[in-house]
Amino acid sequence: MHKQTMVIDAQVHAYERDHPERPWAGTLQGPDEVTGDDMVEAMDAVGVDGALLVSPYSMYRFDPSYALEVGRQYPGRFGLIRPFDPNSTNLGDQLADWARYPGVVGARIMLNTNPTESSRPVWTSEHPGLNKILYSASKHNLPVNLLGWGGLDLVGDLAKRNPNTQIVLDHLGLPQPFVPPPPASPFSQLEEVLALAEIKNLAIKITGACTLSHEPFPYGDIWPYLERIFRAFGLGRCMWGTDWTRAIELLDYQQGVEAFRQYPDLSDSERDQLMGGTVEEIYGWTPTNLGK
Repeated sequence: MHKQTMVIDAQVHAYERDHPERPWAGTLQGPDEVTGDDMVEAMDAVGVDGALLVSPYSMYRFDPSYALEVGRQYPGRFGLIRPFDPNSTNLGDQLADWARYPGVVGARIMLNTNPTESSRPVWTSEHPGLNKILYSASKHNLPVNLLGWGGLDLVGDLAKRNPNTQIVLDHLGLPQPFVPPPPASPFSQLEEVLALAEIKNLAIKITGACTLSHEPFPYGDIWPYLERIFRAFGLGRCMWGTDWTRAIELLDYQQGVEAFRQYPDLSDSERDQLMGGTVEEIYGWTPTNLGK
């Protein structure tokens, strides 16, 4: 029997209960808390070796202190990613400081929100802060995750303007639900996603994909669409992940893992690439201290 190589979840979150010392700025769908301990326990239970731990913008905005705390508690189990505010004035210094922390592997931009505007933002590819983050990240070899729901054209423009920066499109580039039911036509923007495959410095996270299914486990209706993404980008630019704990109202962690482990139309080597190999290559990071 084939023994799968390193299994790496391309996106998980961890957070404490809301408390005065580290208050929430908002909420994220899920339990009252999912600590680093909880996340490691869930991973160990299903044989996930490591994960990219993304500091949750919904709760902590641009404060990565809890992600750093979890990284210190479990060195080597998590690659750390934090969001940056494109409207900030000292982005170069912020990226340089972030890159110095042990375990840091990337940065993130939330293109679907603008903390200085009361309405939905209209970012442009000329925005100096967006480009400063992307340029500064490239200087420190940090890939930049873009949450581009509703703005795939902007994702493409930014990637083309910053060809030396590794861009990673979050969550298939498709809006995903926080609670049931999934969208009636969850893959209606698939052609826009596939068009981005021609941009060679752009990779894609296959994160939260099971939340788009209208069928029970193992979510048979999503695979024809995912296969098209795999073919367009190549598995060397595709990364499986669960987006735990955002997905908790739609499936459990084991289901998010096993759906991809059990999918029969991937060879062993293709599954290894999708479920860990591409993360290692794109982020230059491999989990260590397993079982700790």
